[in-house]
Amino acid sequence: MAARFVYYFGPAKPGIEADMSKLSDFLSTNKIDSRRVVLASKDIEQRTAEDRKLVATKKAMKDGKAEKDEAVLKQKPRSGRPVTGAAMTKALGGQTVSGPVKTRIVKAVNAVLTQKKKPEITLRDLF
Repeated sequence: MAARFVYYFGPAKPGIEADMSKLSDFLSTNKIDSRRVVLASKDIEQRTAEDRKLVATKKAMKDGKAEKDEAVLKQKPRSGRPVTGAAMTKALGGQTVSGPVKTRIVKAVNAVLTQKKKPEITLRDLF
């Protein structure tokens, strides 16, 4: 029988106050729900047909099947890896998260802030 996981976006245990992190302070002051950040990250990081085409083109260049193009080499495809509920819970609790996860959280928060017509923030503002 498979286990069923339910993500809780808050302190480690409900009813117990965790140390507030800069991220959780920022989200609460700007009235942003953490679930909204996770959904925004899913939309931002989702791979598109253009990303898959770019990866295929770069591979063809590496194999020597296509001529090298500097403009294509400088482009980066999306990762296809959004912020997960577990990573968001860790970040809200003030635990350590990796650098790429921090960057994805900042991108998602900035996407939500632009919807609210507020100025964008940097990584230093959240972590």
